[in-house]
Amino acid sequence: MGTRTADAPDALDPRAELDALAAELRALPPSCGPVRLVAVDGHAGSGKTTFAGRLSAALGGAPVVHLDDLATHAEPFEWCGRLRAQVLEPLAAGRDARYAVYDWTLRRFAGTAAVPLAPVVLVEGVGAGRRAVRPWLSRLVWMELDAAAARRRGEQRDGPRLAEFWAGWAVAESAHFAADPSRPYAATVVDGVTGRIAPSTVGEPSTIPLTCGVARK
Repeated sequence: MGTRTADAPDALDPRAELDALAAELRALPPSCGPVRLVAVDGHAGSGKTTFAGRLSAALGGAPVVHLDDLATHAEPFEWCGRLRAQVLEPLAAGRDARYAVYDWTLRRFAGTAAVPLAPVVLVEGVGAGRRAVRPWLSRLVWMELDAAAARRRGEQRDGPRLAEFWAGWAVAESAHFAADPSRPYAATVVDGVTGRIAPSTVGEPSTIPLTCGVARK
């Protein structure tokens, strides 16, 4: 087993892994006006929000748009118009954006969230890499955790009071991904359990073993 010199990067350092991905994203061509729009997609409970927060920090505080803020009880996936009008079009025009935030307790939109113009902006949520959004994206990141495991995690997190919500959500999510899958278009895959990052062959299921370093083809 070889020794590692003091100056050699630690391939197993999660921070170094995330920094490498952040550098890769910054180097991508802009996709939404001057912005590199990056989607973090996956099943509910797969770790999208946590990973997007970590990636945002690695990018120096990149803005994060949470699709849960744009979805509603009545329209869990009918948020494309709101995303386009309130976020994508202003950013594409080189302006700061601001969108209305849905309150899941009050069951109505209440308050707003700002999205400052930045070199990289993240959009996280189920369906972030859907067909209608992909033309605006520089990169699609997929959280690799199967639907059943992600649901178990979400139910454990939210407790029994939201069991009915999760049952209904699972049906809606399954129908969405059956009609409009994101996973085949992901160029970066993150293990939803370990957080390890690997590239994926766009249009095909990933066959690349997940490693602690950001692998490149």
